[in-house]
Amino acid sequence: MRALVTGCAGFIGSHVTEALLGAGHDVVGVDCFNDNYARREKLANLDQARDFSAFEFVPVDLARGDLADLVAGCGLVVHLAAEPGVRQSWGDRFDAYLRNNVMATHQLLRAVASHSDARLVYASSSSVYGQAETFPTREDALPRPLSPYGVTKLDAEHLCSLYHAHQGVRAVSLRLFSVYGPRQRPDMAFGRFIRAAAAGEPIRVFGDGEQRRDFTFVGDVVDAVLSAAVAEGVEGRVYNIGGGSQASVNEALARIREMLGRSLDIEHAPPEAGDVRSTGADTARARADLGFRPTTTLADGLAAHVAWILREDAPAYP
Repeated sequence: MRALVTGCAGFIGSHVTEALLGAGHDVVGVDCFNDNYARREKLANLDQARDFSAFEFVPVDLARGDLADLVAGCGLVVHLAAEPGVRQSWGDRFDAYLRNNVMATHQLLRAVASHSDARLVYASSSSVYGQAETFPTREDALPRPLSPYGVTKLDAEHLCSLYHAHQGVRAVSLRLFSVYGPRQRPDMAFGRFIRAAAAGEPIRVFGDGEQRRDFTFVGDVVDAVLSAAVAEGVEGRVYNIGGGSQASVNEALARIREMLGRSLDIEHAPPEAGDVRSTGADTARARADLGFRPTTTLADGLAAHVAWILREDAPAYP
C-alpha cells in the first residue's frame, strides 16, 4: 500500500511513518515545518525513515493549494499535521490555528474526495471535550472546547464527518489523550519536566499539580492509527484513544523523581486559560471496533521517555 502521512516530521507522525515503512508500505511524508520548534529537531525525527528507500519526503504547506498529486494512488492518508498547543492558541496566533488545523484539513479532504478512495485517519484531540462532565468520557459526550486550539480540532473533525456523509470520504477520527514518549514536542509537560529535573533547574507547573490526565504512550497511539487504517465498519466514526494511565501531574513528577534519583525544585504558577482539571477516556468503542488495547504503563512509558532525553545524542532543546 502507498500511504500519505501529514506532519511526518512531528512527534507522532515520525513514529507512524516508521511503523508503516516497517510493515512494508510505501510512504509519502509531508511536513511544512511550522515554527513551534526548531526545524533541525523535526528533521532529526526523520533519521530512521530516511533509511528506507520506500520513503519519500515532500515539504508541502497543505493549506496552500492543490493536493491532488499527493493523494493520487494512496490507499491510506494519516492526517497528523496541525498547529499544536492549548496555551499558545490564544490571541494573535489564532490565525495560524485556523490555517493549519481547519483550512489545511479542508484542502486535504477536497483532494481525497476528488482524487482518491483512500481511508483517511484524522488525529483529533481530547481537547474537544473541554472540562467533561463525566469520567471516563464517552464519544457521545457534548464537546465543549475550552481553548481556541480545541475549537479548531473539533472544526476539522466536523469537516471529516461532513466529507464522509456528503462526498464519500472514508474518514475516521481518533481523539488522542495526552500523548507522551520519545520525540515529544519540547514545549509539552513531560519533556520540560524531565529536562529541567536532569539539569537541576526549577520545574514550572501550572496549577497545583493535582490535575489528572489520561496519559497515552506514543506506541499505543501508533497501534490505534494502524488499526483504524484497516478496520471494517469504522468510517464516519469517532474514537477515544487513551492509555488507561490516569494520574495526576504530581504523581507523574514523583515517578520522574524516582527515575532520576534526585529531588525536584517545583515552582507553581497559576493555571492557564484553556487548561482543564481532568481528562479520562472511555475506550470501549475503540476496544470493540479497533481491537485497541494499550499495553504501555505510565511507569514503562516514562522510563522510555527519560531514556530518550538522557541519551548522549538527544537533541538539546531550549
